[in-house]
Amino acid sequence: MSEDRIRELVDQMTLAEQVSLLSGEDIWSLPAIARLGIHKLRVTDGPNGARGGGGLVGGVKSAAFPVGIALGATWNTELVKEVGSALADEVKSKGAHVSLSPTVNIHRSVTNGRNFECYSEDPVLTAQLSGAFIAGLQEQGIAATIKHFVGNESEIERTTIDSMIDERTLREVYLIPFEHAVKVAGTWGIMSSYNRLNGTYTSENEWLLTQVLRNEWHYSGIVMSDWFGSHATAATVNAGLDIEMPGPPRDRGQKLVDAVAAGEVSADMVRERALNVLRLIDRTGAIDDERPYEERADDRPAHRALIRRAGAEGTVLLQNHGLLPLDPATVGRVAVIGPNAKTAQIMGGGSAQLNPHYAVSPWDGLAAVFGEGRLSYAIGATNHRYEPRLEQRFDVEFFNSPDLSGEPVHRGEQQGGEIFLFGYVAPGITDRQVWSARYSTDYVPAYTGEHRVGVLSAGFTRAKVDGRLVADNWGGHWKAGRSFFEEGSDEVVGTIYLEAGRSYRVELEFGKKPFRILDFSAARIGIGLPLGDKAIAAAAALARDADVAIVCVGRTGEWDTEGSDLLDIKLPGRQDELVSAVARVNRRTIVVLQTGGPVEMPWLDDVAAVVQSWYPGQEAGNSIADVLTGAAEPGGRLPQSFPVRWNDNPVHSQDREIYPGLAGKVRYEEGVFVGYRHYDRQGIAPLFPFGFGLGYTSFELSDLAVDDSRFEADGAVSVYVTLANIGARAGSEVVQLYVGDESSSVPRPAKELKAFAKVQLAAGETARVKLELGERDFAFYSVEAKHWVVEPGAFTLMVGTSAADIRLSAQIRRNNRVLIPV
Repeated sequence: MSEDRIRELVDQMTLAEQVSLLSGEDIWSLPAIARLGIHKLRVTDGPNGARGGGGLVGGVKSAAFPVGIALGATWNTELVKEVGSALADEVKSKGAHVSLSPTVNIHRSVTNGRNFECYSEDPVLTAQLSGAFIAGLQEQGIAATIKHFVGNESEIERTTIDSMIDERTLREVYLIPFEHAVKVAGTWGIMSSYNRLNGTYTSENEWLLTQVLRNEWHYSGIVMSDWFGSHATAATVNAGLDIEMPGPPRDRGQKLVDAVAAGEVSADMVRERALNVLRLIDRTGAIDDERPYEERADDRPAHRALIRRAGAEGTVLLQNHGLLPLDPATVGRVAVIGPNAKTAQIMGGGSAQLNPHYAVSPWDGLAAVFGEGRLSYAIGATNHRYEPRLEQRFDVEFFNSPDLSGEPVHRGEQQGGEIFLFGYVAPGITDRQVWSARYSTDYVPAYTGEHRVGVLSAGFTRAKVDGRLVADNWGGHWKAGRSFFEEGSDEVVGTIYLEAGRSYRVELEFGKKPFRILDFSAARIGIGLPLGDKAIAAAAALARDADVAIVCVGRTGEWDTEGSDLLDIKLPGRQDELVSAVARVNRRTIVVLQTGGPVEMPWLDDVAAVVQSWYPGQEAGNSIADVLTGAAEPGGRLPQSFPVRWNDNPVHSQDREIYPGLAGKVRYEEGVFVGYRHYDRQGIAPLFPFGFGLGYTSFELSDLAVDDSRFEADGAVSVYVTLANIGARAGSEVVQLYVGDESSSVPRPAKELKAFAKVQLAAGETARVKLELGERDFAFYSVEAKHWVVEPGAFTLMVGTSAADIRLSAQIRRNNRVLIPV
């Protein structure tokens, strides 16, 4: 549809119809305007899948792709574009037109609970990968909604925190991925963040949404709020927020019509917002989409293969003392140990989670290669944050009262001991703010002993076993905590002695409570039996008798989750003790880490190999087995620096204003010195540097050449280097180009990544790699000049395979100063 036709359609609308497009009709859609033949626009959560219209628990099954940090570790734009294209298929299978992805906030702190969902600590790597992801989506007619714009680098008080970021730091670090998405990738959607930016909520920040986004970057897409992230009517519309989500509207609808009548918002401003929305509806084809709404579980073999390949390519080999790859034909007994061995950790928590088609554990993947007869298993230790969730079927009774009084108005069933109700509750519930429910099931413990019963909830809860109150999280016992997007409590745990094989009636009682900012109801119940010294000793005994011990440790989506930051970067529970105990009895120990970011590794010198596998999607175990056995190359390179200890990180809370914040403000006082830039500046050696990763072959860089003939004229510089695979097998290497400004009048990092190339070579093969730089790659942002500035002087070009492994360098000079418009 032409732009003229879109404008004609908007002008045919009444004010009320234009306003109707500026907020959701329900949780996942915008309303149709049948009179004008405009159909519904539907959105779905991402970015590692398409969940569809269901809640965070259950729903129609979907393909689970590697999470953001795993894709970041691939350093492969072509692969990430393939993933974006496959995700477009997934979005279509859920009857939607818009994917709420990618997530491109920067890994500022190693403890951000949502780092798993983001690509990198570096803005250029993030920008290149997210741009490829957007292209993959939008070439298939599915809109990307890049998020969260901007300053959402922690989850503590995330809906209200004020991110205090100076303009130079914003321009040089945190805005870069969004700028690239607009100017290069042409994203059709942007989601504002929950937080304030320098005093003003981003959803009503005119400097951000109008001056920068519209006037400077010439953005023509839509800006939507994060869910319940709008806080005003006139302020958001006037600042540049096009869509308030979810619906039904809280700040818009009749309130916006009244604001126009009162002169607080002009009719022209409403028309402009409606134009942006209608343009999106047209771009995605939703305007003419008359298909019946349906969601399908579309389990495609091509998607399975892509997920498996991408999971392996994002896997980073951190250490290898000659043990890997394992040869299945010669390896004898294999001990598979750890809490993540038989449990497939495929994704993080929060809005990115979905109901996968299936989940392959490391045990499953290794059994497919070695056969179960050669494998033995011991859990050794646990790593759960909450007591293990009950997974059986529950009977449910709903009540139109806050305290389960009266007769049930509806009876139903629920699979699993976790609820998440967003909007609609159940038949017969007349007020979504006043209701209660009883979830009941029969539980048969496998072991005898003192069990722990844990409940946590956004709402009041209590757990009973055979009528006995065990865990009380009701009324005055409920306290705000770090669960369920900060609307929930911390876990309340009670203990009870249970006998193996006996059936117990377990009840979870729930009552709706007033919400803080996000309006939903959620609860979870789990029962666990603590492990102790005997479990670690049993694992060590198993390892002693094995030829190889594979220890699968890490975190889970309970730890790496939206709405809650980590308290440190140690492995949860007694996992460090477990690794050390196994390594003491078997030097051929391989540690497989699955986390959403760095962990401290006190046992590193005692193990033969360490593999970082992140959360690689539903094919997790197969991807891990492929790498361990050499069926696939460990193609990953770290997108985030791994510090030796948490307090080496640039935002370690020596000062609470820096992280996690104080009195509602978090100050980005490290400025542009985030990630590897900080380690360079402070002279701190990381445990593993940004860009690092080993492979199963060896590479050599040589013959650096620089063409700077146009450097003075337009800033263009071409860098050439020869890459040779000098090993015995095929493999890949990431050639990384950093730039250092030797003559800057302002503090600048010692080096900044500006270009990279991932190159696949056969054994003995060489390639001439070309990397291109532009004028902005040498510039810093001047707040005084309101331009990017390239100063005269010397610049060093550094080529290497990590931020700490620079193999070749050259220096170039320029004599003129140039100002580059924003």
